Amino acid sequence: MYVARTLEPWVLSAAEQFPVVLLTGARQVGKTTLLRHLCQEERTYVTLDDPLVLSLARAEPALFMQRFPPPVLIDEMQYAADLLPYIKLASDRAQRPGLFWLTGSQQFHLMQGVSESLAGRVAVLHLLGLSRRERLGQGREIRPFLPTPAEIQQRMGAGGKLTLRELYRLIWRGALPAIALNDAVERDLFYGSYVQTYLQRDVRDLARVGDEMAFVRFLRATAARTGQLLNLADLARDADVAPNTAKNWLAILQTAEIVYLLEPYSTNLSKRLVKAPKLYFLDTGLAAYLTEWASPETLEAGAMSGPILETWVVVELLKSYWHSGRRAPFYYVRDKDQREIDLLIVQDGIAYPLEIKKTAAPGRDDVRHFGALAHLGLPVGPGGVICLAEQSLPLTATAQSIPAWAL
Repeated sequence: MYVARTLEPWVLSAAEQFPVVLLTGARQVGKTTLLRHLCQEERTYVTLDDPLVLSLARAEPALFMQRFPPPVLIDEMQYAADLLPYIKLASDRAQRPGLFWLTGSQQFHLMQGVSESLAGRVAVLHLLGLSRRERLGQGREIRPFLPTPAEIQQRMGAGGKLTLRELYRLIWRGALPAIALNDAVERDLFYGSYVQTYLQRDVRDLARVGDEMAFVRFLRATAARTGQLLNLADLARDADVAPNTAKNWLAILQTAEIVYLLEPYSTNLSKRLVKAPKLYFLDTGLAAYLTEWASPETLEAGAMSGPILETWVVVELLKSYWHSGRRAPFYYVRDKDQREIDLLIVQDGIAYPLEIKKTAAPGRDDVRHFGALAHLGLPVGPGGVICLAEQSLPLTATAQSIPAWAL
């Protein structure tokens, strides 16, 4: 069953402007499915997961290009980054858009090759797992989220409500299409295979991991910190690896779009903000599996209940931007007085503050730190508290409660 993705029109628009379109994302988020759905009959499909095809691409890249001329969709491009200079030559010769569609798990050598060989010739788009709106069949209608009253009312009118149990089941199972769209898929079996087949193999190829158990410990320690400030020294200690190893592995997870680092907002006028980013797993199902929560009920009642909810909210908002072909202007705020704002969306010079709380009854106290924005020198727009309330109500003149099911 194909589910319409928000990114569809942006892929087609990019293909009308650039000779090369690169769709990146973690394993199993639906990159190939999306591009093959959009392919017309004349576009050849070839995957570098095929050992024979991969051998040809690596040993005889010029012959590979003759055998698979454009328009072509090349899957898993990271395995043969040496093809990129040949793609550049073919693009420059043909001088027309839409020649090459590429997919790849965003890895160091792939993105380095893209920036060196295809600068000015490639549109890079990012795909995450299914958003809740995509699952509801509303993927083509979603715009980048801003917490304006009109946007919130529109979203509340279009989406069905979520109970607490339904919300944590969504969080616990995750958003990768193979498991999100098929309740018959056994979660532990799926994610166990995912970690072993994809994550360990990819990172072993990139970082030459000698001790796979150490990497699994690192994954679990990282997942346990989702929704929290990153302390690299503590992470390395808990995973029992060297700090430089932890830094290297975390960079790989970020580049492979397994984790997302939310940077603090800072200006030249303000020196009071901490510099550590906040860490989020980009799939809550994977994070819940790695931290060994056996059911949605135990996850909701456990110590990670709040951070995993915050992770889900941030990633849903992130999808609304990335799946619209946009960079997400997301930050958080925390000053030396420990005043923190979970998420700050800065667009057109206006700051939109958001708190994320596991409560059904938010109050004015939950938005008291919005006053810290005065130090940033930015105009402040509407904001609110994304929470478990059943309806949206004003909290102050500029802030309101935002039900999680409105995302």
